[in-house]
Amino acid sequence: MDYQRKIRNATAEAILYPILIVVLMWSVFIIDRYYDLDLYRYGVKPGTVEGLKGIFLMPFIHGQTDYGHIINNSFPTLVLFATLIYFYREIAAYVILFLWIGGGFLLWYFAENTGSYHIGMSGVIYGLFGFLLVSGFIRKFLPLQAIALFVAFVYGSLIWGVFPIKAGVSWEGHLAGILVGGLIAIAFRKKGPTPPKYRYEIEKEMGIEPPDLEQEWLERNRAYQEAIEKARSAKEDDQKNEQTHTEHKNNSISIHYDYKPNSKKDSDN
Repeated sequence: MDYQRKIRNATAEAILYPILIVVLMWSVFIIDRYYDLDLYRYGVKPGTVEGLKGIFLMPFIHGQTDYGHIINNSFPTLVLFATLIYFYREIAAYVILFLWIGGGFLLWYFAENTGSYHIGMSGVIYGLFGFLLVSGFIRKFLPLQAIALFVAFVYGSLIWGVFPIKAGVSWEGHLAGILVGGLIAIAFRKKGPTPPKYRYEIEKEMGIEPPDLEQEWLERNRAYQEAIEKARSAKEDDQKNEQTHTEHKNNSISIHYDYKPNSKKDSDN
């Protein structure tokens, strides 16, 4: 019952929280577009004091007139956030927090200040991509490795976003996100979901010496061979005894006495 409740809660959270994040993204976008607030100024402006606030606000802000920007970020946000929350429920909040702040700070610190503002959820998306990919491969747990392969297959093309190929795209934010995501996966490699332990692993941790299965098998096999050998020897002895008895019976001399009464003498008397 507790396990089923845990699964239901994890599923509900994996659906609810990503939807809330996307709804908040679209709400900010619509308000910015409708009231012409120019919220891009609350993004990250590298190397400036005013740009520090963008570390916290940047993911919710998208191009005021560019529907493509927020649409392209919405679906990966739903999928990757849901995957993280469902499979890494115990550490999901810490991962998101470190990705959010770490990726934003790395962008603010290392990116070149060209007077532009960096906005959008894509930095966090790249961070989630990097975390899920690296974490899945360094953990010896088949379900998480399958998730890593799924992420690589579906979003593998994201890797091109870390190169300065297209103008107007924050490749520095993408690069910062994926680097921070990989580092967090390494740092949290011993936290979160772990593969089930075998009995011998548990006994080893408890200091219980595991049985020598090979020696036990050799002893059982030796006892079995000895039993077969004894049975064979007993059978051979029985056969020899029977043969000896038969030969003795054939070579023995039998004396038979036949008594016939004298009928004539008996008549005279």
